[in-house]
Amino acid sequence: MPYIANTPENIQEMLARIGVKDFKELISDIPQDILLKSKLDLPPALSEMEAAKEISGISKTNGPAGEMISFLGGGAYDHYIPAAVDHILSRPEFYTAYTPYQAEVSQGTLQVIWEFQSLITALTGMDAANASMYDGATALTEAGLMACGHTKRKKLVISSTVHPEYRQVLKTYCRGLNIEIIEVPWKDGVTSLEELEKTIDDRTAAVLIQHPNFFGALEPVEEISDLVHKKGALLVVSADPISLGILKTPGSYGADIVTGEGQPLGIPLGLGGPYLGLLAAKNALLRLMPGRIVGLTTDSQGREGLVLTMQAREQHIRREKASSNICSNQALCALAATVYLSLMGRDGIKQVAELCLQKSHYLAQQLEPAFKAPFFKEFVYKTKRPTAQVLAELKRKGIIAGLDMGRFFKQLEGHLLISVTEKRTRGELDLLVQALTK
Repeated sequence: MPYIANTPENIQEMLARIGVKDFKELISDIPQDILLKSKLDLPPALSEMEAAKEISGISKTNGPAGEMISFLGGGAYDHYIPAAVDHILSRPEFYTAYTPYQAEVSQGTLQVIWEFQSLITALTGMDAANASMYDGATALTEAGLMACGHTKRKKLVISSTVHPEYRQVLKTYCRGLNIEIIEVPWKDGVTSLEELEKTIDDRTAAVLIQHPNFFGALEPVEEISDLVHKKGALLVVSADPISLGILKTPGSYGADIVTGEGQPLGIPLGLGGPYLGLLAAKNALLRLMPGRIVGLTTDSQGREGLVLTMQAREQHIRREKASSNICSNQALCALAATVYLSLMGRDGIKQVAELCLQKSHYLAQQLEPAFKAPFFKEFVYKTKRPTAQVLAELKRKGIIAGLDMGRFFKQLEGHLLISVTEKRTRGELDLLVQALTK
């Protein structure tokens, strides 16, 4: 859409209508010391054709990210996305759909959300799922708030093996609610069961873990579940949805709430977003679930129909009774996940998970992981040279070697988190080994 500027006559007419002489009077309440005193030092004006050429030239200075061999992980992964996902997303009835407030004219959108919820419950082994959240971090945080609301306790215990940025979001949310956050240390890449047992008490609302965790390692989830429920607390698990193709569902080992980052399900890396938060829970917690939930009902003539139901957000019920103030969901990203899961099916997700497992373990046989704990598709590796130097050298060769763990853990300076998805070939794996071990 072209930009159509206002004419001086338009501007004077609008100012007269609202009763001010000029634009300066309109902004007279803004403190003078923060107003721009001189004109911006901008380059000469360009025509549309000249501007397009300039922008195109600038864009060519970017590296061909899609052509790079990526071993990045830590919550965002380079999985293959079937072409049909983007094709279906681009259909106008999906791409331009608005929030389905009027169920009678939104049955198509509501059906997609219903299918999404059904797929997530099957994937996680839980009773109910909502229509999605912003991302993995906010989903985990909202799960913690759900637990506090359900148990009437104000203490959350979270493992230090949970993604550092997820932990930071949790602290931000809970600061104003006076909810105590206790972090449990890790040992050999997984949560220390001894320290966890000491930390859980009768004031604990929930224990929050990630499985596989931020280091890629598999947590002792059955033992953690027993420790948590013994004290009457809830177990919240943040899971990689691809891992659930071969790992036990969180519901099978006693998770009360399951969250996760849905980016691996047909959503591109996209410079960090938008992504997709997954949240599913047991039926006992259904009325505390944030966001929106689609339910299947019947009308007065017995015909089936889909509606928004169980609204726990402040936009639908009294604010003091709302369990969350989240007012949206990543509907288009949820559609991408729905299409991806439908295309892949049970066997396809299992095959992707197996390929990730096999290829990452092939790599680990040649690059000794820093931790002995079993892992799914990513592991921590200690570099022989400074990490920044290694990353820079390999980037010049078209390889993103991994995530610098020194950014998050001082004790892991000189370590990389290396992730391997089904897209990586044996030749690419061997190339990384050669580059890291020389």
